This record gives sequence, structure tokens and C-alpha cells, in this order.
Amino acid sequence: MGQQYFVIGAGSIGRRHHTNLTALGADSRLVPWRDVDLGALERDLAAADSPAVVIATATPVRFELVRLCAGLGAPVYIEKPMAYRLYDLEHIFAAAEPIAHRSVVGLMMRYHPAVRAQVAAGLETYGFTMEIGHDVRQWRANWRFADSYAAQAEGGGVLLDLCHEIDMAYCLYPALTVQTVDCLGHRDFPGVDFATRITLAAPDGPVGQVAMDYLSPKSIRRMHLSGRDEVVDLDLLVPEEVRSGGGEDRTRRWDFERNDMFLDLMRDFMALAEGRPPSDNPLLPRLDRMYDSAALIATAWEKRRFHGALTGGFE
Repeated sequence: MGQQYFVIGAGSIGRRHHTNLTALGADSRLVPWRDVDLGALERDLAAADSPAVVIATATPVRFELVRLCAGLGAPVYIEKPMAYRLYDLEHIFAAAEPIAHRSVVGLMMRYHPAVRAQVAAGLETYGFTMEIGHDVRQWRANWRFADSYAAQAEGGGVLLDLCHEIDMAYCLYPALTVQTVDCLGHRDFPGVDFATRITLAAPDGPVGQVAMDYLSPKSIRRMHLSGRDEVVDLDLLVPEEVRSGGGEDRTRRWDFERNDMFLDLMRDFMALAEGRPPSDNPLLPRLDRMYDSAALIATAWEKRRFHGALTGGFE
């Protein structure tokens, strides 16, 4: 028998991973978190031929699964975010050390062609903005916000749910640190951020802001990079890039499907797990390289400040 994959967590993202693994020819088993007994799971993994595990659970239960897998030498694909407190993040990285070079974090936007193009271009910028928003109530069929992980004060909220943008900022500017994090909450969901603005800065620039919300009536995902010689506007949903340098604008588009990113990252995880060379993507989110990005996300969550609260509409 070959590599056996266990997807822990049967929510929408867990089901997507299971479907993609199957489409890629893998032997995949979907295990709902509510059915997991850690002792039984450990026995199943120990009995499997070359197990690998996709952890698609709620964020607060990552550590025990990572520790169990590392003890068995089973590489892991950990869904984002890894943790929302630095204390927990450090424990996860310590536990994962034996398998980190064969494991990944589920930050699939690193495979978006427009993101890769910006990192490769290396535009010298003094400022940037990133914005993502959607009406979370319309995000998935047969889904209620109040029943979801996103509605939980511990591990929920828009900052963690849409933290890809923080990671993209890190990919472009690795020296960024969190300055301020300002949030709008909701009276029915104490401690859950619904609209968040994160100010980030590097010692010698740039200074920028990441904005995310659960409220936008139209789905948006865009980026603006300000340089002295050129400005770049990206619509990551099209996706389209417009570069302007004082003359005629230059427009570029990519032929792209959203699931391509998930498939490309899963291919790389399978390659690492099975001892094969992964792709040449320099942004591959291999776990042993991911502490700084994960720490930026956790630091942002820890620095949240709430300014007022919404009412109604999310029962």
C-alpha cells in the first residue's frame, strides 16, 4: 500500500481537501472531528501504511493533533490559522519539529498567480493596502454564522477567518510588524471581530493596512501597492493587475480557477509527505519556514481593540 491520508474535520474546508486528495489519486479518509477519539485515531494512524494527516478542525484543537502526528512521524497539513496566541503557536512548532520539513500550512493564496507575480517583481514600495470582504451569511449554502466556528470568541472572527491577507503582506514585506488592530464587534457575539483594520509597518518602510470584514454586500479581494516609480492595483477575484507609471496603464489577466490554489498546495504536500520533490514555488508554505508569518497573525489577534458593536442580522 502507498501513502494514506486522513482528513480530520468534515466541514466545508475538510470536505474540499478530501475531494481534492481523491481527485489527485490519493487514498483519503474523511474523519469528522465529532467522531474523533484520540486514542483510536492514534491506533488507526499507527496501523496505516505511511500516514499523513490534514488537520481541518477548529483552531483551538490543533496542538494535540500535531503532537500525536509528530510522535508517529506522520506529516501534517495544518489549516490556517495555526494558532491565535503566540504561546500556543510556540508549543505547536515545538511539537511539530520532527515532521516540520515534510508538513505545510494551508495558506493557499501563496499559489495565486497574481500574488506570486508581485513577490517576483519586487516593486520597491512605500505603502500598501489590502482589502477583503464579503457578506458571511451568503458565503456557504445551508450554513448559519451563529452555529459556526467563526462565531466563537476563541478562534473565531474575521481576522483569523481571512488571515490570508496578513500572510500575503508578509510574503511581500517580511520585516513587517503589527502596529495597531482596530475592530468592530457585534453585541450578540462578544469578543468576535466583524470588521478589522490592521496597520503594519517595517523599520524602513513600507507602511500599510490590511482590512477585512464580514459585512460587504459584494465580495471583494484587492490590493494596492504604492511605489515611487509605479503603482499597482490588483483585483484578486478576476484576477487582474493594472500597473501605472505615469504613461499608459498596463493590464494583465490570468486564466485561473480558485480551486487551482488548493490543488497546487495539496500536490506539494503530497510530494513532501511521500518523499518526492515539490514544485518550484518559492512561497511554498512548508511548516519549518512558517513561524514568522504565523506569529504575525497571532500577534495581530492578540492586539485587537474593539470600537463599538453591531446589532442584529446574524442570528
